[in-house]
Parts: sequence; structure tokens; C-alpha cells
Amino acid sequence: MLSNLLKRGFRTKNVTAKHESGLKKCLSALDLTLLGVGAIIGTGIFVLTGIAAANQAGPAVVLSFIISGTACAFAALAYAELAASVGGCGSAYGYSYVAFGEIVAWIIGWILLLEYSVSVAAVANGWSGYFNNALTAIGLGLPDALTKSPELGGIINLPATGIILLLMAMLIKGAKQSAQLNTAMVFIKLLAIIIFVSVAAFNVNPSNWHPFMPYGWFSTLPDGKTVGVLAGASLVFFAYVGFDAVSTAVEESKNPQRDVPIGIIASLSFCTLIYILVAGLLTGVVPYNTLGVDHPVAFALQSIGYSWASALVSTGVIAGLTTVMLVLYYGLTRIILAMSRDGLMTPYLSHVSPKTQTPVRVIVIMGLIMATAAGLVPLGALAELVNIGTLAAFVLVCLGVIVLRAKHPDLPRPFKNPFSPFFPALGMLSCGALMAFLPQQTWTRFLLWLGLGLVIYFAYSIKHSKLNKS
Repeated sequence: MLSNLLKRGFRTKNVTAKHESGLKKCLSALDLTLLGVGAIIGTGIFVLTGIAAANQAGPAVVLSFIISGTACAFAALAYAELAASVGGCGSAYGYSYVAFGEIVAWIIGWILLLEYSVSVAAVANGWSGYFNNALTAIGLGLPDALTKSPELGGIINLPATGIILLLMAMLIKGAKQSAQLNTAMVFIKLLAIIIFVSVAAFNVNPSNWHPFMPYGWFSTLPDGKTVGVLAGASLVFFAYVGFDAVSTAVEESKNPQRDVPIGIIASLSFCTLIYILVAGLLTGVVPYNTLGVDHPVAFALQSIGYSWASALVSTGVIAGLTTVMLVLYYGLTRIILAMSRDGLMTPYLSHVSPKTQTPVRVIVIMGLIMATAAGLVPLGALAELVNIGTLAAFVLVCLGVIVLRAKHPDLPRPFKNPFSPFFPALGMLSCGALMAFLPQQTWTRFLLWLGLGLVIYFAYSIKHSKLNKS
């Protein structure tokens, strides 16, 4: 009995299997690159940069970004190879199905559902705060009852709920329309970053960079809190979450073998340089220990007397967080579509509307769930789960490159990860190390989520899998 379950659990999909998805092929390499930039530049640069500098790394937060960016670069190369050779809209879920088998694919898919859905709901809460601040500035601010969850003394976080429902309508309309909205928002937030850099570059006080590394590389305080450059790297890793969403757009890309690797690598490279530049200037214009606020970039500009620039940057933040939610929401629906199509979730979710050529049912169901969560639940603690889940997915994607090179050496690979297996192995080690620096509480919650996923797999998915029927 046990051996049969294991055999069924580790069955793999045919690496060359192709099928007609019904999704519209409409995205170019530029669309995919901007999709990646839209997902990456958001909470990380506008919020976490200051928090990591103030509480964990000091001015050396620049090194934290370099370390996290390097780990992501190795993972990005692995994603690019698998997206070009294996394809499919399921991202790491689809690659794991081919390389390791069904149960590993289910676990990764289950992790990605947590990563994307919690990210959207958490970012919606941050978006709500900036949006209400903007309304307050013009005398139209909402009362606390409509901007806080019941647990925090309110009734519902109405802006957080509203923005997710608005994005739901946009995604239903079509991938190309969503990409056009993303492009417009990306240019707005890049303009906000340009304003910050232009002002900050002429107001740097080099004494603010001393001491450069006040907390060292890594240490644990008596209260259990971890500090240092490596602890900061584990936190700011959240800033890079999202570039993998580009790989969920394979089936809507005009030329996926060429365009998806370009989109993944170009967006990550560009955003890493932006993060390093902004982090260096931010800690140069004001003391790092004053940056532990939820709007550090705008705060820094206010502190040096540029209120007009602070207001413009805040507008860019609203646009930036909107694109993060849009791209992660998009990626979430495509992963569920892939899992449903394979029989691991109800086939009801695999329907694609012939009119809009989008998975309308998935978009609506997940939109209502995330809108409810964003409006009624404070999600601060859950956000830590995003990092550990993403890192686990990255480790398996890097391992997948090594496994598939051995199992299918003749598989056409339009993009090849250079120096394989050395680079994929470095990706596994670096992402695994960042997981080790996360708090024990995060590990406990993560393992509980995995346990729930395994229960669902053995109760439903293993019996309804398309591979089981064949």
C-alpha cells in the first residue's frame, strides 16, 4: 500500500507534452520585462529598505541587497532555462512536476499559492495606508472604521478590499490590458525613484554612513531577534519576490523560448541596480536609525526639507504597490489554472472564457478571498511566510535544472544556464542559507501549511490526477 502511494506520488509528466491552453498569446519581451519590474519594485524599495537599515543592517543594507540579489540571480538563470525548455504557465510547480514528480509539484504549487495570495493581501494593506494618507492630505481621509480590520478596532479595511476588486476586473478583461496598465504604473513609480535619486544625490552626508556595519554580519540578541547583514538579506529578500511571476506568462508570450528568459533576467538585473542605488542614498541623506518607519523614502525627503518631492514619491508608491498586486494576482491565477488542468484541483477552475481568453472563475474566486482577507485580517505576521515559501521554490527550481540535465540531456534548451551544475548548485546553497536565517516561528507556520497541503493531496489530488487516470 505504502509503496504504491509513493510510486503514484512520484510519477512525472512528459517533459515534451504540449497542449492548447486557450490563453491568448499577446505578450512581448518588453511586456514581460515590465511585468517583472512591476512585481519587484514596490514594498521592498519603498518600505523594507528603511526597516532593514534601522533594525538589522545599518548602511550595510546595501550589502544585504547584493547578497539577496545574487541568490535571486542564480535562481533567475534556472527559471530562464526551465521556462524556455519545459514551459507551461505553472512556474516552479510545472518544472517540479517534470523533474521530481507529482507530490513535490503539489507541495511547490501549494507553497506558491501561499506566497502569492498572502503577498497580494499584505501589499493591499500597505497600499491602503498610502492611499488614505493621500486622501487625508486633500481633506477626504476615511475614518479608522473603514481603514482598519476588526482586530485593530475598525470594521473593514475598505481601500484594501476595493483595490483587489478593481484589479480583479482588470484581469478578467485580459492579459494585454493588464500589461498595459502595468506599463503605465511602472513608468510612474520609476519617475518617483528618479525624483528621489535626483534630490538625494545632492544631499548626501557621508558621516551618515559611519559606522557602515553597526550590527556586523550576523548575531542574535538576548530577546531572540537576529541582526546583521545576513539577517537583513533574509528580510529584504521580500523585495525580490515577484520576478518568478514572469515565468507564469509562458503560455501568453508571443515567443516564450526567447522572450521569457529576457523578461526574467532583464527585470531582476535592472531592479537590483535600482535597489542598491536607492539604499545607498537613503542611508546617506539621513541617519539609518531614523528609518524604521513605513514610508522611509518619503520620510527621508521630508527630513531634508523637500516636502514637494516627498508628496510626488508617495504618489509613485501607490502606483508601485498597485503593479505588485496586479502581477502577483496574475501569477496566482495561472498557477491554479495549471494545477486544475492537471487534475490536482477541481476541474471547475481550469475553465478559460472563450470571450476574454482568461480564467475568469479563478480570477473571481481568488479575488473575493483575497479582498475579504485584506479587508478583515491584519496580515503582518503572515508576510514572513512569503519569504520562506519563495526560497523553498527557488531551491527546487535550481535542483530541477541539474536533474533535468541528467534525465533529459537531449531536451532542446533555447536558453542554457551557464556553468551548470555550478551555478544551479550555488543557487540552492545561497537560497537555502537565507532560509536558515529566518525565525523559528516562521518555520513552524510554514511546516503547518505544508502539513495541510499534504492532507489535501492524499485526500483528493492523488486520486483525481490526470496521470492517475491515464
